[in-house]
Amino acid sequence: MYGGNNGRNGSFTNGEVELKGRRSRRMHYSYLVVSFFVLMAVALVYVWSHVEMTKLEYKYAAEIGTKERLLREQSEIKAELAMLKSPRRIETVARGSLGLIYPERDQIVFK
Repeated sequence: MYGGNNGRNGSFTNGEVELKGRRSRRMHYSYLVVSFFVLMAVALVYVWSHVEMTKLEYKYAAEIGTKERLLREQSEIKAELAMLKSPRRIETVARGSLGLIYPERDQIVFK
């Protein structure tokens, strides 16, 4: 009863040893297959995350470009607004296009 679990004087038959060997190899291959699939899943997640990060970097670069373009456009619009609000320009338009003149003293009414 020392060393065996089959109840026969502690020895294994060739068939039992071969069966245990096959089970051991099957379990070994099972672990290898499971490990392979786990490794592949981890690799796929790693690659996917890098692809997504690259997409985000391109999108970020495009958004930065859009921001810079809009800031330039805003600056141009502010400069144009300042020019349009210029008192000298307003006076030129009022006199030239609208035919306006400064009022004479007798045309001013104070209340």
